[in-house]
Amino acid sequence: MNERQTHSLIIGYCMWIFGFIGAHRFYYGKPISGTIYFFTLGIFFIGWIVDLFLIPSMQRDADIRFIPGPVDFNIAWLLLTFLGLFGIHRMYMGKWISGLIYLCTCGLLGLGYIYDFWTLNDQISLVNGRTA
Repeated sequence: MNERQTHSLIIGYCMWIFGFIGAHRFYYGKPISGTIYFFTLGIFFIGWIVDLFLIPSMQRDADIRFIPGPVDFNIAWLLLTFLGLFGIHRMYMGKWISGLIYLCTCGLLGLGYIYDFWTLNDQISLVNGRTA
């Protein structure tokens, strides 16, 4: 296995299950197309099906683009996707104050949750870059 790997094919395909809302595209660092998928149900499910075959190349691109380190991208993305409104992903990254704020405000009323879908890969790369 490549030690530079930041994103997993298995997690990518699990996110693809929710791909009609763009989850896998956000995971692989493509927030614009993820947002388009969110509002068009995966471009009316056609793009969602096509992405089934594009995930391996998206995974390779993400591994090149993002910085590996002590904060695991896969764990952070799973925490964001399923517990993001409670700020657990932020606490995992060591951002305890904003994590507690998310916990008390339901992810800043959902707006912070959406913001983190757009920026989580870069947030993790910044944390990992500081510790490298």
